Amino acid sequence: MKGRAFWLSMVAALVAGLLLTHFIDNDYYFNALYVILQGTVMAVAWNILGGFTGYVNFGSAGFFAVGAYTSIALGKAFGQDFPLPIMIMAAALVCGLIGLGLGYLTLRLKGVYFSIATLAMAIVFETLMNNWAYVGGARGAYILTPDSHLWFNSYIEMLFVLMLLLTLGSIAISRALNASRLGRGLAAIRDDEVAAECAGVPTLKLKLISATIMGAMMGVAGAPYPYFVTFVDPASAFSLFVAVNAIAMPMIGGTAHWIGPVIGALLVGTAQQVITVTVSSELNVLFVGIMLVVFISMAPQGIVGLVQKFRARRAR
Repeated sequence: MKGRAFWLSMVAALVAGLLLTHFIDNDYYFNALYVILQGTVMAVAWNILGGFTGYVNFGSAGFFAVGAYTSIALGKAFGQDFPLPIMIMAAALVCGLIGLGLGYLTLRLKGVYFSIATLAMAIVFETLMNNWAYVGGARGAYILTPDSHLWFNSYIEMLFVLMLLLTLGSIAISRALNASRLGRGLAAIRDDEVAAECAGVPTLKLKLISATIMGAMMGVAGAPYPYFVTFVDPASAFSLFVAVNAIAMPMIGGTAHWIGPVIGALLVGTAQQVITVTVSSELNVLFVGIMLVVFISMAPQGIVGLVQKFRARRAR
């Protein structure tokens, strides 16, 4: 997608989202769209380290939850009316620094060892939150939704538009990164890290940048979450469902291109919302698992890879 067409599509998506708040009165649709957009931000964030660099991260739920608990801690300290944009920036800063620190400790590991280390990180953070009484501990924390929701009809409408802005911003960052010199360096690491290092690519530096951006974007996705659900406990914030979605969506869409996680998130997220309404919410994880197995077995490059192969065959 060329630059002008990309930015026009971004503006069109924002305008369409704003129009929805004027023409739809049922808050359920905004709840569903919020969940889909939240998954999109997480999928894009995971792909910056897991897709562009090739380091599979199982601890994505940990960064998401830390972002959520950053908002809870700020709300406890300064009141529930503390500006949400500042909470989001604080969550991005905290989770970005955590990503940098943990990346420095773990990115020298490779393959399954790195994946296990990131999973252990998420478990450590969950244990800390279970024992941190200030943010509710294992009992969880209730969040009062502020009365002010700007010019929107309800608070969920405002959260939807906010998450739409965060989604569009994360997509723009991912696209710019994918086309940059940094993105080419990350692709070299993904293809053959030893060869990239021999060619002069500063592999550790690039991996640390990737881990920092991933952590910050995961924190951004988690920061509004307490105001969406109004009750957060470690079991829900660090849930397996969050981690599985963050991994499955980019893998189904395709990890080598910036648009792959977006396609996967919109497809999987929409299907999950339909299943929740028509069948049962308990089948969501089963659905994601089946799709993940099918794509890993039959199309390991995801939907984007299938399209690229089809175009290559037509060209030949």
